[in-house]
Amino acid sequence: MEPGGVIPQHVAIVMDGNGRWANRRLMPRAAGHKQGVEALIRVVRACVERGIGHLTVFAFSSENWKRPAEEVSGLMSLMLSTVSKHVGRLAEQGVRIRIVGDRSRVSDKVRGAWEEAEQRTVHNSRLVLSVAFNYGGRWDIVQACQRIAAQGVPAQQIDEACLSRHMALAYAPDPDLFIRTGGELRLSNFLLWQAAYAELYFTDCLWPDFDSAELDRALQSFARRDRRFGEVREAALPDQGTAQVEA
Repeated sequence: MEPGGVIPQHVAIVMDGNGRWANRRLMPRAAGHKQGVEALIRVVRACVERGIGHLTVFAFSSENWKRPAEEVSGLMSLMLSTVSKHVGRLAEQGVRIRIVGDRSRVSDKVRGAWEEAEQRTVHNSRLVLSVAFNYGGRWDIVQACQRIAAQGVPAQQIDEACLSRHMALAYAPDPDLFIRTGGELRLSNFLLWQAAYAELYFTDCLWPDFDSAELDRALQSFARRDRRFGEVREAALPDQGTAQVEA
């Protein structure tokens, strides 16, 4: 990253391409997922070094239950081993771990590992790593509406701010930069509400190959964006005084 570049507060990543990475090497898909974990650890460290305050990653979508049972079981086991292997190192780096998503479908063992990781890192503040597991953007909006209804909030008091307070990532600022690896050009039901004004960055790089250099390319692209959020701004033009710049 070039010195003086604009650093986003919150980066969200769809970590896509683990299976294709493995297939191209004639390896089982599980090997791709394991390498994907190593890529995540690299990116977490890079975010800490660059002063990014929030990183949210899409680890397992609510649609991923449709995958073969063997692969789903392997992902659950990988989640457990990842927590056991890496939580200590992440804690030392000042990383706070938070899990977002519907926890009702995972086992007690997985839920217990999540709770332990969250509790162990609860006082850290250098980087908040939010892991979206069994998460979907539509699910997030629905569960927020359900929570609001359960509280008996009058309809006339429900606005964007109210809904935002009940979303799964209410504790974090909305993502500034949304990265998707693997060459696909879609959001795939990730952070639909929160990413309304995020800058989108798509790369053909498969997730297991993603590293600090790839992250810096995304950050450099972000730094070149003119983020106006629908406003009209004035810009000075040479020898012509001031001109309006439309959003």
